[in-house]
Amino acid sequence: MMKLQDLLQTLSAAEKALQLGYEKADPLTGAFSQKRVVHAGLQGCPVPAGQAQAIWQQVMERPPAEKTERSAYIHIPFCQTKCLYCGFFQNAANQAAEDRYIDCLVRELEADADQPYLKEGPIHAVFIGGGTPTSLSPHNARLLLQAIRRCLPLANDYELTLEGRCHDLIPAKMDVWLDNGVNRVSLGVQSFHTQIRRQLGRVDDQETVLRRLAALKAYQQCSVIVDLIYGLPDQDMQAWEEDLRILADSAVDGMDLYQLNVFEGSDLDQRILAGTMSPAASTAQQARMFAFAQEFVAKRNFSRLSMCHWQRNNRERSLYNTLAKRGGAIFPFGCGAGGNAGGYSTMLHRALQPYENMVMGGLKPFMVLIEQAPLQSVINSILDQLERGCLDLQPLIKADERLAELKWLYDLWEQRGLVHYDGVVYRLTVAGQFWQVNIAQTTVECVQAIVTQEHSIAVQGVAAQDRKARPPGTKVMPPGHPAMELNPIPGRKKIASGNSSC
Repeated sequence: MMKLQDLLQTLSAAEKALQLGYEKADPLTGAFSQKRVVHAGLQGCPVPAGQAQAIWQQVMERPPAEKTERSAYIHIPFCQTKCLYCGFFQNAANQAAEDRYIDCLVRELEADADQPYLKEGPIHAVFIGGGTPTSLSPHNARLLLQAIRRCLPLANDYELTLEGRCHDLIPAKMDVWLDNGVNRVSLGVQSFHTQIRRQLGRVDDQETVLRRLAALKAYQQCSVIVDLIYGLPDQDMQAWEEDLRILADSAVDGMDLYQLNVFEGSDLDQRILAGTMSPAASTAQQARMFAFAQEFVAKRNFSRLSMCHWQRNNRERSLYNTLAKRGGAIFPFGCGAGGNAGGYSTMLHRALQPYENMVMGGLKPFMVLIEQAPLQSVINSILDQLERGCLDLQPLIKADERLAELKWLYDLWEQRGLVHYDGVVYRLTVAGQFWQVNIAQTTVECVQAIVTQEHSIAVQGVAAQDRKARPPGTKVMPPGHPAMELNPIPGRKKIASGNSSC
C-alpha cells in the first residue's frame, strides 16, 4: 500500500501546486495559485434515474434511528433582477409563474409531511433561499410560510431564515414574514457603495439600504444578518474598509463576509473580458482584504461562528449553516433545491416545467439522486472542524489508524504558515483561514487516497480573475454542478467518486 507522502511525490509540479500549494511563498497571498472549489467534498455515485423514486421512498418511510439536529432547504427560483456576479440565477420574476410555483411547492411540502423519516424527528432550521425569496408577493409568502409550519415538525427553538434583498423590506411584506414564523432574515447587501452595487445589478442606493435595514430591525422580531462581498470591481481597500465600518455601525445581529467568485463564462466574467467593467480583485488582493477584515472585526463586538459568519449577539446562531457543514439531514423542497438524507444527496430539477410536472404527478422532482461516498461520515467530521478553524486528528486516527498519515500533510502546512499545532489540534492561521476551502478539499482527497488508494483532484472554474493555464487534461465543471468533476491523477486508478464500486 502506497503511503500518502509517496503518492503525492508522484504528482507533477502543477498537480502538487493544486493540492499542496507552494513552498516558498507568502502564505496569505501565495500559498495556492487560486481557489479551486466552491465547497469542499467528495463526489458520490449517481443513482440510475429509474431507481431514484423507489430508493427515496425507502429512506423516507423509515423513522429516524435517533433524534438529531436536522434542517430543511426551500428554494425560490425567481429574481427581480440578475446580479452579474451570481451563478445561481434561474428565472426572472413573473407573478403568474410565481403563483403556479408556490402552488406546486406547497403540494410538495404536503406530500412529504406524513413521511416517517421527516415527521418523526424535529426540524431545527429552515432556510428559504434562492433566487430572491423576499421577492414573493405577501400572499404567496403567507401561503408558503403557513405550509412550512403546517407540514414540517419544527423544534421549539427552530431557526427560520428568509433570504433576500433590502429592496423588498416594505411593511406589507415584513408584516407577513414576521407574523408567520420567520425569525431570521439574511440580506445580500454585498456592498453599501451605491456605484459598486448598481453596476452589479443591485437596485437601491446606500441611503435606502440603511433606512430599510433600520425599519426591519425596528420590529425586534427577528435576527437581521447582512452579507458583504470582498473583491468586487472598483472595490479597493478604502471602499472595503468603509463597507465594514458602515456594517459595524449598523444594528445588525450578524454578518457574513464572502470572497467574490468570478465564475468562468458568467456575465461578470464576460463584462470584464470585454473591458466594459473594471477587473475584480485578484485572489492575492482578496487575501489582503480578508486579513484586514479579520483584524477589523476582532477589534469590535463580534464573535466568530465559522469561516464566513460572525454574530454581534446571541440572537444570531447561523444554525442552518452550521448544521449543513456538519453533514446533518437536509430535506429539500422546490425547484433547484439541494439536500441529503439517509446516505443520499440530491438536487431537485432546476427547470420549472419538469419540476412542476413531477410534483403534479405525485413524484419527488429529482434532477439527480446520489449515493454518498462511504467515507462521508469522516468527511463530515473534517469539514465541520475546518469550518470552525481547526482540526483534531486524534479522533480520526482512533477510528482509523491509517489517517495518522495526515500528520505529515498538516506538518507541511505548518511549515508553510497555514496552520499552527498547539499540542492538541491544528489551528488555521489567518492565511489558512483564507485558503480554508483548498485545505479542506486537499484533506478529504488525501483521506480518500489513504483509505481507498484512489486519488483525484477536483477543480471548478470559480476564480476567473486569476485565469491561468491548468495542468494538461484538467477538466472543469461549473460550480454547483451535481456531478462535480474529479480529475484523475495520471498513473492512478481513475475514479468517478469516492465510492470505488460506482
